[in-house]
Formats: sequence, structure tokens, C-alpha cells
Amino acid sequence: MSTAQRPIRLGVAGLGRAFTLMLPTLVQDSRVQLLAACDPRAAARAQFLRDFGAPAYPDIEGLAADPSVDAIYIASPHALHARHTCIAARHGKHVLVEKPMALTLAECDAMITACRAAGVQLIVGHCHSFDAPYAKARAIIAGGGVGPVRMIHALNYTDFLYRPRRPEELQTEAGGGVVFSQAAHQIDIVRLLAASAVTRVRAVTGAWDAQRPTEGAYSMLLWFETGAFASLGYSGYGHFDSDEWCDWTGEMGARKAQQDYGRARQRLARLHGRSDGAAEEARLKAASSYGGPDYRPAPAAAAAAHQHFGPVIVSCDLADLRPVPDGVWVYGDERRALVRLPAPAIPRHEVITELYAAIAQGVRPLHDGPWARATLEVCLALLQSAREDRDVTLARTSAGRAGR
Repeated sequence: MSTAQRPIRLGVAGLGRAFTLMLPTLVQDSRVQLLAACDPRAAARAQFLRDFGAPAYPDIEGLAADPSVDAIYIASPHALHARHTCIAARHGKHVLVEKPMALTLAECDAMITACRAAGVQLIVGHCHSFDAPYAKARAIIAGGGVGPVRMIHALNYTDFLYRPRRPEELQTEAGGGVVFSQAAHQIDIVRLLAASAVTRVRAVTGAWDAQRPTEGAYSMLLWFETGAFASLGYSGYGHFDSDEWCDWTGEMGARKAQQDYGRARQRLARLHGRSDGAAEEARLKAASSYGGPDYRPAPAAAAAAHQHFGPVIVSCDLADLRPVPDGVWVYGDERRALVRLPAPAIPRHEVITELYAAIAQGVRPLHDGPWARATLEVCLALLQSAREDRDVTLARTSAGRAGR
């Protein structure tokens, strides 16, 4: 039976946080079937065997060699994305790799080359640019009724920096901090909406807590080939929560419990001053991860609204657009209207739609290697601009940068 007639047989590399966020999608969407996994943690492998009755290998080589697997979802730590992708491609497996694609442009190039040489698909996600409200806003813009994009504002305030972290997640050079994990989402969204190549970046970053020695905030300006520009801001310092401006719909599309305000900081504060604080924090994260004693699966019920990444406003010649968790507000010359979207039956089904179309139908994916490489290029320019206190011009032009 061909892949066009059956579900994509999927293996998972890395059973950590990214996997648990995608798990509701993977178990509910009939277009994929979880058949295998790999993780260095024995407890996670045992949990996978109990949940799915499928093999879980201790390393990527074992998973990639499994003949029952069509594609591998690479959800391992950021620093391993490039190596794991190249191993998967060498074994003829299609690849869905988490953001960020990699930590250097050279790694991205190696991933793209490996997948092309093997004749396999390479898709990068989940990024929030897959989310239906942003896709709908882009479709409205592409329809021509609101005129060209002139300016975009995007912001997000979360408690990202105060969630339990392993030591490397607080080291920028290892892919830690908010730039690689969070700016990748925001840049992807803005590039999608602008549908144009980024030409210049100006940025500043904030690292304001000695206990969390990495970037916890940034603000940047992007310029596009069309002449449009965008301002992007993010703070992970756990004070103001911008979901307040999204009707208390959280990033995952569920209603947020306002009584949880400050909980991340409070939990972490109990570890400060302890000689084993870093080890205990890593233990807390491991305990709540897949296979850990405190792990709790996400509810199977569909979210009431779409996932999102904070407030976004797109200014066009004839209207402003504001994607929200249940649709897109269109603010015209004389009236405003909400273009509603039906609630998602399956979270993140857009990722599977793109994956299935690429593998089973040969449709070129939007979020391919060149696309994700261009997003990483802006992330790296963000860090360079902040470090050197200057504008950074992006010289490379490619289809991936053009927001096709």
C-alpha cells in the first residue's frame, strides 16, 4: 500500500516537551500513525511502549533503521536537530523537525543537502505560522481587498524564562534563551504575513536576571524588500501576560486560569540559594516530562480556540488586520468585522496537512528547509545586531526568504 493510501508511519526522535505538545495531534489525526520512537531516557521509552505498544530505541540510529517508519518527527534538543536530520535522511526517512531548524546556517545547509540527496521531504515545525488565524490573515491579504502590507506589530509577554530548565536551556550558544525558542515563532509569523524577504534587522536584547544567564527579552525592527517594516517584541520574564489581550486564551488555544498568575516564578524561587538548585530544576523538568513520575498527558478534548503567539496587527493600505484565537478582525475605513474560523477539531492539524501533502501527494511544503533557514538567519541577525549595536543587512536572497 502506498503512502497516498495509508497513514504516514511516524517515528519520534525525542520524547520531551515538544513531543508532548504535539502528542494530542499525533494520536487524534488519522493521517499519521505512531510506530516507533527513540529517547535516551529509559522511563520515557517504557512509557511509549505502554502507551503505543511500539518499540522505543535508545538512539536515533536504531529508530532511523526501523523499516516500518516512513518519516521521523525530530523533537530532540536544538543542538541535535542537524545531526538527527542527516541520519534520518541517510536512512531514507522524511523529516519533520522542530523549530529552530538548527543553530547555524551551515547546519541548515547540511540538512537541506542531505534531504535533497536522499529524495526525502524536509518540513520544519511546529511554528505558530502554521496556525489558522495567521494563515487566514495571509489569505485575506493575498486576496487583494485590503491592499499591500505596510507595517506589522507583534508582541508576546510570557513566563517562558521561569519554567523548569535544563542547564543548556539557559545557555545561548547551546540554543537556550528566548531567541532560538521563541523568536523563531514570531519571525515566522511576520514573514508569512509580509510575504517578502527580510533585508535588514535592528535589535536589542535583555538579560536581566543573573540566575537565568541568557536572553529573556528582545525588541527588533525588520525591513522587507517590499518596503514594509515590522516591530517585534518578546518578554519571558513572567510579569505581564499578553494573553490578557487575547481574551485569556492561552498559546495552546485553551482558556487560561488567571489564578495561576506568578506560579512559574513562585515555583522556581523555592530553588534559589540551594547548592543543588540547577540539578533540582533539571530534575523537576524531567519529572514532569513524558515518562516522568509527575507527567500528566494533555486533555484529549479539542481546544475551544486556535493556538496563537500573542497580539499581532497588520497594517495594510485599506485596512488593519488582527488575527485572534477565533478568527481575524478586519478594521476597514468605515466598519470592522470578525472573519470567524471554526474551532479546531484537532490541534495543530495544519502541520499534519502540510506533512501529508508533501509525502503522500508530492506538494511542495511552505515550511521547508529554505523557509526555516531564512527564519534562523533573522534569529542570528537579531543576536548579532544586539551584540554589535548596529543594523545587520541580510545579503542572501532565496525562495525561502520570500514568504511565498
